[in-house]
Amino acid sequence: MSSHSIQQTKNLLKQFFGFTDFKGQQEPAIESILSGKDVFVMMPTGGGKSLCFQLPALQMEGVTVVVSPLIALMKNQVDVIRNFGKVDGIAHVWNSSLNKRQMVEVRQDLSSGVTKLLYMAPESLAKQDNIDFLKLLNVSFFAIDEAHCISEWGHDFRPDYRNIVKSIEAIGRKPIIALTATATPKVKLDILKTLDISDAETYTSSFNRSNLYYGIQPKDQVEKNIVRLLLGHKGKSAIVYCMSRKKVEAVAQVLQLNGLSALPYHAGLDRKTRVKHQDAFLNEDCDIIVATIAFGMGIDKPDVRLVVHHDIPKSLESYYQETGRAGRDGGEGICITFYAKEDIEKMDKFLSRKPVAEQEVGRQLLLESRGYASTSACRRKFLLHYFGESYHEDNCGQCDNCERNDPLQDVTKEAKLICEIIQEGRDNFRTIQVVNVLLGNETSILKTMDAQDLDQWGKGTEHSLAQWENLIGQLSLSGAIVKDIERYGVLYLAEEGLSIMKGKATFKSKPHQEIGGNSRSSSDASKESVLDPVLYDLLKAENKSIAKQKGIPPYALFSDATLQDMATSYPTTEDELKTMAGVGESKARRYGTSLINCIKNHVEANGIERMSDFAIISSGQRSATKVYIIQGTDRRQDLESMSKNKGISIEQLMHDMELIVQGGTKINIQYILKEMLDEDSIEELMEYFSDDSESGDIIEAYHEFDGTYTEEELRMVRIHFLTTVL
Repeated sequence: MSSHSIQQTKNLLKQFFGFTDFKGQQEPAIESILSGKDVFVMMPTGGGKSLCFQLPALQMEGVTVVVSPLIALMKNQVDVIRNFGKVDGIAHVWNSSLNKRQMVEVRQDLSSGVTKLLYMAPESLAKQDNIDFLKLLNVSFFAIDEAHCISEWGHDFRPDYRNIVKSIEAIGRKPIIALTATATPKVKLDILKTLDISDAETYTSSFNRSNLYYGIQPKDQVEKNIVRLLLGHKGKSAIVYCMSRKKVEAVAQVLQLNGLSALPYHAGLDRKTRVKHQDAFLNEDCDIIVATIAFGMGIDKPDVRLVVHHDIPKSLESYYQETGRAGRDGGEGICITFYAKEDIEKMDKFLSRKPVAEQEVGRQLLLESRGYASTSACRRKFLLHYFGESYHEDNCGQCDNCERNDPLQDVTKEAKLICEIIQEGRDNFRTIQVVNVLLGNETSILKTMDAQDLDQWGKGTEHSLAQWENLIGQLSLSGAIVKDIERYGVLYLAEEGLSIMKGKATFKSKPHQEIGGNSRSSSDASKESVLDPVLYDLLKAENKSIAKQKGIPPYALFSDATLQDMATSYPTTEDELKTMAGVGESKARRYGTSLINCIKNHVEANGIERMSDFAIISSGQRSATKVYIIQGTDRRQDLESMSKNKGISIEQLMHDMELIVQGGTKINIQYILKEMLDEDSIEELMEYFSDDSESGDIIEAYHEFDGTYTEEELRMVRIHFLTTVL
């Protein structure tokens, strides 16, 4: 490209977009497409990748066809271009949502040369009528946005994306620019191969977003903690991601009830409502969007300060792209994810319905998400390593693990064991198989490999599965071992791993931590809610005293978990006390006075400043479930019927039953127990929970009776016991 055209491009940058300089790799990428070359651009969210095709599209003769996966994304980008341009026709969306009049207008603008950017979904591009029309136009080049959708290994895989190249060839081959914010080395190769642009000029920016803080929280009282987090940043823009539409609606309602400006966004809403809610967020008429993953692709809002994940995403590509919507202006960006291993198990069960090959890919992606959530290493380092980028700092200072700054421990012995198993397995073991060898867990796959004959079989039982997985992850981060993505995560040793195995190198790692750590669950990490051990002991003693007067076990009155919650949140009124799990209105009124007085005295004596956002208001959803369970048991419905009708698991149903009776409401489940157990067994267990059990713990009960009773039977008898004594 000549110096004149470079200057022309810079003039257009200033004139049209108001920028005086390019960012990162934008300028060489634009030069390449203007020179007629195929281009691959990988820039993190907020890196300005859209400009790489928008600016040359405005400069070149003809129309640029932009393939994009979502209507919301297309609409946002078209609105941006139209705001800069002199006529609306400069950019159009072409899809099935257009009426006849709008379609005629689009075709006229295209034919007259007014339109410079035409946004289409891959499905629209594949239609023969559209191909025939586009053949008549002067297409300057094709831009494939969100190109990771091409790969089965990328998030948001779209089968129609794999057919884009056929449509391009049918229209007439022109230069192609593929753009994505998230692509592992494997996904990048898939994109280049599928689009037939293996010789493309490649421009890759660092994936590191140094202004973002990454934290993982345990998924305990998640909605309450999300409310607290957002109240600590009230007035700031935030996105809360949830896996299901139902959860989006529930969380949005809870936020609204607690005085937060929040709106839901998901595919189940009609298009008019979705557009209205998206525009409200972009125009700052609403602070918080609670959404499924459909929200955010291409949304150019630079001042999102928080991205909260109610559920761990099913891939790190999804996670990176969604968290990348925070702090795009370089300012504060807090990314908090709530994690429970049960979420991974649910997603894994969902995968079992899919074809085998898709299951293998999906499970490997899930394992990476789980590894990220449970690692004790720097989360930034883990993310960048996943995308093939090295991060050499020992402490990023912007994640919960680095903030904790645990000292390194010498784990050379354990690392050597891992490396020996990988070597002995002749590079056929994945992470879980290495761990199963260490723990001596027989599986059908390991039997076919004769893994029981390995010298290392069962040599790692002093550590847990999670500890071994964490160590394997840290060995991978260090480069000692490598995961072969093509073979679904099979491990093999690199040079450093061989040195460790031969005793020529040592290895240190951060100790495994329980999920959550010290991440920022409030406006300031130093202001987090933490258990007050002195108050907890006082409450425990008071609870024991009240229970003794009533002639019931202390756990039946208020459980340890409920007392711990009180010693964290300091409820000082009956209204505050009854909002807590395991209390309820009845118990707060009958038994709460002395506990409240105990808390008040402790707060005043020690000058404790309570959180102003203590009384988190819950949505009516839990109340509706409570009413349903009470009515269901009155109608003598069995557990399976209630579970199916309410759309929840039996595990969740029993948990809700426990909360009901712990709150002081009685439910009659004798008819269920009689179907499960004979009268002698029921009497034996009732006596145990009344006289012998100090904690009411189900696992203790299971072992006490040597597995004679199932967990479900024990839980149901305990529920019946609580409903008879409270």
